[in-house]
Amino acid sequence: MKERPILMNAPMVRALLDGSKTQTRRIMKPQLVYGDVCGLFPSWYLPNKARTGGTLYPNGKDTILAMCPYGDPGDQLWVRETFQPLFADGREHGADAPDWETGEGYTVTYPATDAVVEWIDGDDNITSGCKPSIHMPRWASRIQLEIVSVRVERLNDCSEADAKEEGINPATCVHEYYDGYAKLWNEINGAGSWESNPWVWVIELQRIKP
Repeated sequence: MKERPILMNAPMVRALLDGSKTQTRRIMKPQLVYGDVCGLFPSWYLPNKARTGGTLYPNGKDTILAMCPYGDPGDQLWVRETFQPLFADGREHGADAPDWETGEGYTVTYPATDAVVEWIDGDDNITSGCKPSIHMPRWASRIQLEIVSVRVERLNDCSEADAKEEGINPATCVHEYYDGYAKLWNEINGAGSWESNPWVWVIELQRIKP
């Protein structure tokens, strides 16, 4: 069993916590190519990042799946989210400062669900000291996930049921979960990203209860 980090934004963190999110889709990099080779047999082709070559897998879907950067079924993911590390009561700068490497001496709040602590800094600016998800260390993570399954598909092959499993809040949907998920995808990945219909890793997840 291997363990890897995965980034989640605030709405998806809340969906994981309330149990409504059990799938996540991530763009394949580089993109997968599927088609006939010389008209003889179907194949999967994974170009390298430099686009100077790649690896051909005749009927090799399972081989491609084994290359998923997020892991295999049974592996675990720890969620990186925006967080606010605060000194625990009685800790201060100097000899008694908390240890960033281990997290000892820190308490953590999470803007996705918690109130943010604000204060006035030395320049009279209001600040919160929140840090982006990419900088979250393992000790600060509060959500642990297990990979149930992995598959590869085109983004637009996402069904209505799949979109619901992505944790979409029905209150944000104009018509269906699918439309709400398409809107959220473009907000996260850039306008037109949904319409470009890339190949994606589809990862089914279950939360490991603390």
